[in-house]
Amino acid sequence: MAADLRARIMAGDLEPGTRLPSTARLVEEFGVANTTVQKALGVLKAEGYLTSRQGKGVFVRDRQPFRVEAGTYFTPEPGGYSYELLEVAEVVPPAEVGKVFGLDVSEPAQMRKRLLRHAGRPVEVGWSYYPLSLARGSALAEPHRIRGGAPRVLAEAGLPQRYHVDEVSARMPTTEEADLLSLPNVPVIRQFRVVYSDGDRPVEASILVKGSHLYELQYRLPV
Repeated sequence: MAADLRARIMAGDLEPGTRLPSTARLVEEFGVANTTVQKALGVLKAEGYLTSRQGKGVFVRDRQPFRVEAGTYFTPEPGGYSYELLEVAEVVPPAEVGKVFGLDVSEPAQMRKRLLRHAGRPVEVGWSYYPLSLARGSALAEPHRIRGGAPRVLAEAGLPQRYHVDEVSARMPTTEEADLLSLPNVPVIRQFRVVYSDGDRPVEASILVKGSHLYELQYRLPV
């Protein structure tokens, strides 16, 4: 029942602000017990899809999913996107990152961890990695935000970003991700992104995590 209602909300068949039918009507429609209806609605309330209004009923959330375009950098602006730099360090990266860069098992890479916000709301937490041969001595290794982001630093180093490949999956969040993104008990969208420069050279690998309940990914690709 929860999955069915969730699918209708995501498809726009139940629009924001729509009042759900009474419990009795839902019992009849789905052929389930009253307690099952309450459990299903509780799940969707916890996920942020529904909200209760005292004495009025249960309504579809007013806020539509926010669509995040799949891009390598968003220009910070008042009321729009902003970045909070959480950590900059040389670390041994996850195996999938090391494989992209051709690193040995214990070989470090430069990591920049950031929290992306939109209109003040946390949207995405991301870990971006760079080979030390590119990062050492550059702004990528410095513990502060970079005007123009990594694309500017790489372009100035003669390695402009040409294209990126995303692998998108879903899983439950870690405790850290749930805290940073203020998530209810919902899965996250996980992107593993590799950015390439000329000659198909990988210059950046990122793990990007978003809550699945309020955010959607939008891709614009040539046909």
